[in-house]
Amino acid sequence: SGLVLVKNPHLDLMEEDILYHLDLGTKTHNLPAMFGDIKFVCVGGSPNRMRAFAQFMHRELGLAGDGEDVADICAGSDRYAMYRAGPVLSISHGMGIPSISIMLHELIKLLHHAKCRDVTIIRIGTSGGLGIEAGSVVITDTAVDSFFQPRFEQVVLDDVVVRSTELDKDLAEELLACSREIPDFPTLIGHTMCTYDFYEGQGRLDGALCSFSSEKKLEYLRRAYDAGVRNIEMESTAFAALCGLCGLKGESCRFHLL
Repeated sequence: SGLVLVKNPHLDLMEEDILYHLDLGTKTHNLPAMFGDIKFVCVGGSPNRMRAFAQFMHRELGLAGDGEDVADICAGSDRYAMYRAGPVLSISHGMGIPSISIMLHELIKLLHHAKCRDVTIIRIGTSGGLGIEAGSVVITDTAVDSFFQPRFEQVVLDDVVVRSTELDKDLAEELLACSREIPDFPTLIGHTMCTYDFYEGQGRLDGALCSFSSEKKLEYLRRAYDAGVRNIEMESTAFAALCGLCGLKGESCRFHLL
C-alpha cells in the first residue's frame, strides 16, 4: 500500500503518541493534515544546512514567496529542526548514530500517523572520501560497519540484534542518472563505512587520544578501499537499517569535502 510501517505493537495501546524530540504529538497536532502529502524527506546533520536546503527547494518548486521566512516546525524543541517546502520535508539529525536514531524513530512514527504513502527519504551531507576526487558525491549502495560488513548491531536490553544495511539499489541508480545533469560534481556509487567516532574510529591522528601509527592507519584504509568503501561517516548503518525495516525507500548521498 506504500504506507510507512511501524513494527511496535505497544503503540496501538497508547492513548497518545508524543514525539518528544520533534515537539509534536497525535493529540496536540493534526498530523495527517500537516504532513499527509509529504513525498520526500531529506535529512542532514546541521539545522542551518537543512533550513538552507528547504529554502532552496522552495525556490526550485516555484512556491509562493521567497522562502526566507520558512518556519521551524520543531521550534518548541532544541534537539532537531524541521522545515517544509511543498511535498518535501527537511530535517536535521545531529551527529552520530544515537542522534539520528532518535530522530528517525520519531520521524517514522510521524509519517505513519500522518498516513503518508510512497515516501522517499534521502540522507544528504558531507563525509570523508576514500580514494576519490575532492568534491565528489558518493551515493551509497550499502552501508558497512568498521569491519566492512553490511550490518547494524543494536544492543536491545541484553541482546545484540543485527540488522541489514542494504539501501534501495534502484533509487541509487536513479540518483546517479540525475547526477549526469550536474557535471560540476563527480558522482559515483560505492559503500559507505559508518563509525561510532570521528577521531580514532575514522583513523584520524589529531584527536586527544591516538592508539595507532600512521602506517597502521594507511593499511586499514587501503583494506577499506579494497572492500569497496568510498567514504566514511557516522550515521549510515542506522539510517539504512531503520529505513529498510519500516518500508521507506532510502538512500544516502554524501559530498566529499577534502
